Amino acid sequence: MQLKLSKHLLIGAIAAATLATACATGPVRRVSDPAVSFQQIQVLPSGSWSVDLRIQNYSSIPMQFDSVNLKMTIDGQDAATVNQAIAMTVGPESPDIIKINVEPNIVGKAAVADALARKTTLNYRLTGTVVAVPEKRSRQTFKFNGASSLSPAPGLPGVLR
Repeated sequence: MQLKLSKHLLIGAIAAATLATACATGPVRRVSDPAVSFQQIQVLPSGSWSVDLRIQNYSSIPMQFDSVNLKMTIDGQDAATVNQAIAMTVGPESPDIIKINVEPNIVGKAAVADALARKTTLNYRLTGTVVAVPEKRSRQTFKFNGASSLSPAPGLPGVLR
């Protein structure tokens, strides 16, 4: 009987030690490449765009985003360039939006005007880099290459979402 009791105590002690060790290491601190997209483009009277830039932090820790350097292409043609300091912290596994001004080239202006006039979807690609500092780590530059689309927003003239 004593042997059985000692065996159960030993198994319980090993299980408790394993659990304590697992908890002591804490949650996994994973850094993943962020994603960037235009959530909204609003055409301003000057012809420039007010853009809601969406930054998705897929990391399990907060990240301080310092800047984005992006090229927007539409149908394989350069449409706009974004070189913007942003200074924005995004929580773990969360998105956030920052409003920026973008000066599109003639291709970008024409493509957006055409999508708005015809009430059709605008497909675009963003390529470039995002500079960020993951919590308690050093600055990193993440390369980005992603495609997305925007459609005219009903009731909001000059707006693609």
